[in-house]
Amino acid sequence: MKTSVKFLAVLLLISNFSFGQDISKRIDSIIKDNYQKNPKVGISVGFIKNDDEYFTAYGNLNSESQIQINKNSLFEIASITKILTSNLIAQAVIENKIKVDDYIDNYLPKEYVLQKNLQNKIKISDLASHQSGLPDIDFGKLIELNPQQPVSNVTEKTLADIINNCSELKDYGKYRYSTIGYTLLGQILEKVYNKNYDQIIREKIIVPLKMKNTFTKDFNVKNITTAHNPEGGIQEFFKWNVTAPAGLIKSNAADMVTYLKAVLNSKTSIGKAAIITEKIFYKDQKRDMGLGTNIVTDDKNTIYMKSGDSMGQSSIICYNRTKNWGIIILLDQRNSKMRQDLLNTIYDTVLK
Repeated sequence: MKTSVKFLAVLLLISNFSFGQDISKRIDSIIKDNYQKNPKVGISVGFIKNDDEYFTAYGNLNSESQIQINKNSLFEIASITKILTSNLIAQAVIENKIKVDDYIDNYLPKEYVLQKNLQNKIKISDLASHQSGLPDIDFGKLIELNPQQPVSNVTEKTLADIINNCSELKDYGKYRYSTIGYTLLGQILEKVYNKNYDQIIREKIIVPLKMKNTFTKDFNVKNITTAHNPEGGIQEFFKWNVTAPAGLIKSNAADMVTYLKAVLNSKTSIGKAAIITEKIFYKDQKRDMGLGTNIVTDDKNTIYMKSGDSMGQSSIICYNRTKNWGIIILLDQRNSKMRQDLLNTIYDTVLK
C-alpha cells in the first residue's frame, strides 16, 4: 500500500505542531509554577521553534494596575543590548568597514588618546569578548551617588579620563566583564558609519525587523512594566546616554522573538552577522566567549546566551542554532538567580 507524499507532509505538519504545542505547555507550566511561588515578580517569556512562536506571561504591569503583562509589555533588556551591539559590529565586518582584529586606536573619538605603551594593543574583538584589560566604570560609586540613575553622570569626558589615564592593561587577555568596552564599541560604530548609535541600531536592526516595541531614547509607553530592586522597591528605567550600546535598549518578548528568528536565519544580514559573533574569541576553564555571546557546549548541544540586569529588571536570551529554537525570559525585578534558574529548568526538562 502506497502512502501519498501529500499525506506524509500533512502528517509531518501535524506532528511538528503537536511537538511545538507540547513544548509551549511545558514551558508555561514552569513559568506558572514560578509565578505562583513568587507572585510579586512579573514575567514575560517568548519561545521560537522552527519559526513557530509561543508566548506566556504572568503578573500585572504594576501593583495598582489590573492590566496583565503580555508579550508586548515593555522591559529593560539591559546587557542583552550587548549582543545587539556585537551583531552591529559583525555587520560592519561583513560590510568591510572594520575587521575584528583591527586595533581600536584609529576608531576612537579624538578626545581619547591611548598612552604609548597601550597603542596597537587592544583589538575590537578584545572589547567584544571582555578581555581588553581596560579599567571599567565604577558602578559601586555611581550607585551610591544616584541609586535610581547611576549611569546618568557618565559622559564622554568621564570615559576619556578613564581611557587617557590608563597606563597599564592589568588583565589584558583575561575575561573581565566590561561596560566601558561596549560603550567604546558603540563609538567605533559611530565612527565607521558617521551616524549616532541610535540611528545605526534603528536602521540595521529595529526598523528592518519591524520591532515596533523596541525603544532607545523615548520609551514612555502605556504597556511599560514597573521595575523593582531585589527588595521590591520601585526602580526607574535607565535613561539614554553614552553607555547605551552596553545596556540601555528597552524591548518586549514579541520583538525579541522576532530578533531571534532573524538570528536563526543564516540568510538574513542579522543571521550572517550572528554567526560571526558565535565564533570563540576567548576561552578559559570557566567559559567560552564569542563577541558578546556566552557559548555553552555539552555532549549534545551548543547554545548561545546572554543575560542582562538593570537596577530593577533581569532578563536572559538563549538559542540553539542546530535545533532551531530560541527563548527570551524577562522579569520585572532584578533577580539574576531566578532568571538563570528558570532557563536551567526549561533547558534541562524541555529543550535539552
